[in-house]
Amino acid sequence: MSNPEEGAPLLTVRDLVAGYEAPVCRPVTFELHPGECLGLAGPNGAGKSTLLKAMTAGARRFAGTIWRKPGVAMTFLAQQPERAAECPLTGHDLLRICEARSLPVPGSLQSLLGRRLDTLSGGQHQLLQVWACLGGNASLVLLDEPTNHLDPEALGSLTEILKSRHNGRGLVVVSHDERFLGAVCDRVLEVMPAGVGA
Repeated sequence: MSNPEEGAPLLTVRDLVAGYEAPVCRPVTFELHPGECLGLAGPNGAGKSTLLKAMTAGARRFAGTIWRKPGVAMTFLAQQPERAAECPLTGHDLLRICEARSLPVPGSLQSLLGRRLDTLSGGQHQLLQVWACLGGNASLVLLDEPTNHLDPEALGSLTEILKSRHNGRGLVVVSHDERFLGAVCDRVLEVMPAGVGA
């Protein structure tokens, strides 16, 4: 007998309206299946980041539903990952703490593993954080503005990392960079601010 949840999406969002004191976005609907990468685009203030936070209970849900497939672990990389001013941990330590052992580390990140996190540039730190999310146990990965702090070379590395769709993970990526989203995502959803097109 087949399991009805076997072909189910990792994440189903129906008519989701999110915000804090008041709604910030128009209703959003999508399904995300294993191996898919969905981009969330839209103008500044449209609520892209707020939608991600609502999926992790970090923002208020005013309307709609969020369904995550039972047993699916999720990880979320915020727009500004916290960085300790003086942190003796190395890149190896970060990946160990995040249990990011399921995939071999790409060559573009190898040189960062032995360095202390507090000596890395913002872009280098961001790349390691993204890899820590992708290399962990989560099947569902939410990335909020992962291109922040990246120079063109690091952006190229991130693009290649995300295009490889590691082990069938589902990704939701927020970015203001539409060219980047077009390069890494299977589809891109335009998020509109509340009150626009209502």
